[in-house]
This record gives sequence, structure tokens and C-alpha cells, in this order.
Amino acid sequence: MTEHNHLLALAQRCETSPKPDRTLDVEIYEALGFTVRRKPTQLASRRTPPGGIYQQGGFWKTIGAVSADIDVAVSLLREKAPGWNWSLQCLAGEESLAFQALVADCSGQGVAGSLALCAAMLRAFARSPAVEASSRKLDPSDAGGG
Repeated sequence: MTEHNHLLALAQRCETSPKPDRTLDVEIYEALGFTVRRKPTQLASRRTPPGGIYQQGGFWKTIGAVSADIDVAVSLLREKAPGWNWSLQCLAGEESLAFQALVADCSGQGVAGSLALCAAMLRAFARSPAVEASSRKLDPSDAGGG
């Protein structure tokens, strides 16, 4: 799976998730280029941070609950794409998801504002020129063999 497709698949998972998810948090951090050490399933103590840790500079920090906390999602977006505009709104309707977000002209929705913001952010990263260029290089259908 190319990086582009992986980001889009994660965005789709954010939109279909019924609630925030620590595994999804870890996968979002990994997809955005952070070096992640996941929480071990065995020999984990109560002091081991949920989800795991990620490397930022020379320090290891606890993975933020990006799928559950709007502040974490916004700080991650500002760190990775400081010039991008974003918005978030709550929709009042029985047949639609509760939140809708827009990040760099890419939309996302979710049952929580943080999930909607993550979905839109992942779609925006998938559409960024660097990701699209690397996906084209890896796409075998673009090879002119025949």
C-alpha cells in the first residue's frame, strides 16, 4: 500500500470509528512520520503510557490522544503543517455525523470533533505534493512497460 493510500485508509477509519481509539492514535503518529514505540502487550506496567511513545528531537514523549482530544489534533496539525488553515463545525442532524472538519480544502467527518479533524488532516497530507510524488514513483501502473 502506498503512503497516499495508507493516509486515505486512515482517514476513512477516523470517519467510521464509533469512538476514539488508542491504536488509531498510534497509527496516525506513524503515518505522519513520527518514530513510535508501541506499548508492549506483555510486561506493561501501569506507568507505561497508553498507546506508546514517540520521538520528538532527542526526547521520547507519550503519544497524545489525537483521536479523542481536539487540542492534541490541532497541535499535531500545527507542528506538521503550520501554514494550513482548518475549521471544525458541529452539525445538528439525526442522519449525519456530528462533526465536520476542513483542513487545507480537504474535508472529514466523525462522531467526535477530533476524529473529523484527523480525517481531514490525513486527507490533506495524502494530497500534499510530496506524498503524491512518492506514490507515483511506487505505482506500478505508471511504469511504461508495454
